[in-house]
Amino acid sequence: MSAKSRRRTNKPAAAPVRRVRKVGLARRLIGRLVLAIVIVILMPVALLPVYSKINPPITTVMIAKRVAGASIIKAWQPIAAISPHLVRAVIVAEDARFCAHSGIDWRQVEEVLLDPEDGGPLRGASTITMQTVKNLFLWSGRSWLRKGLEVPLALYAEAVLSKRRIMEIYLNVAEWDKGIYGAQAAARHYFGVSAAHLSAAQAARMAATLPAPLLRNPARPSRAVGRLAGLYARRAEVSGPYVACVLN
Repeated sequence: MSAKSRRRTNKPAAAPVRRVRKVGLARRLIGRLVLAIVIVILMPVALLPVYSKINPPITTVMIAKRVAGASIIKAWQPIAAISPHLVRAVIVAEDARFCAHSGIDWRQVEEVLLDPEDGGPLRGASTITMQTVKNLFLWSGRSWLRKGLEVPLALYAEAVLSKRRIMEIYLNVAEWDKGIYGAQAAARHYFGVSAAHLSAAQAARMAATLPAPLLRNPARPSRAVGRLAGLYARRAEVSGPYVACVLN
C-alpha cells in the first residue's frame, strides 16, 4: 500500500480522537466549575462560625472593588466602642424587627410581595442579617439569584452568630461612601471623629445614608436626607425594645 493510500486510510480516525479530546476538556471544565460552586457554597458554612470569634479580614464586595482598581479604606471598631446612637439609628432605619426575627423578616416579605410597586420583592425585606451575609460572601446589585442565596445564609448566620455579633460585623463591613467601609472609617471620613463619639444627629444622618451611600452625604445632607435623619433620630429615642438584643 502506498504512503498516499495510508494517509487516506488514517484520516477518518482523526475526527473521533478530536471529539474524545473535546469531551475530555468539557468534562474537566465542568468538573472545575462544580468544584468552584461547591467551594463558594462551603466557604460561608466554614467561615461564619469562625467569624463568631475572629473579625473578617475582607469581604467579597471589597475584593470586587479592589479587582476593579478602586481603593478601600476600612477600620474595625468593636461594637462596644461604637456610639449607641449609631446602633439604635441603624436598627430603626434598616431593620426595626432585627431583635424579633431569625434572619428573615417574613412579615416584611409578605408586605413586599403584596406590593409589586417600585421593584417588587427585590425592593425591600432585606434584614440586617441578610445584608451582612451579602456583604461578606456575595455581591452588590439586585438579582433574584443573590436574594435566593441570602435567605439560607441569613438563617445559618443567625444559628451560629449572636445578634450582637451580627450587628458588629454589619457596622464594620457596610459601605458608607465610595471605598469607605465600616462605621469607624465613615465617622472619620464625614465628621472627623471616632465612631464612639458620634452624636445622635450624626448617627441618624449616617443611618439615612446607608440605602444609597454613593448618593447621600451625611456631612452635607440634602433636605430629604435631613428629614429622614430626623425621623430616625426620633425613633431611636424610643427604640429600647427594638435594640435590646444588641444594647443590653
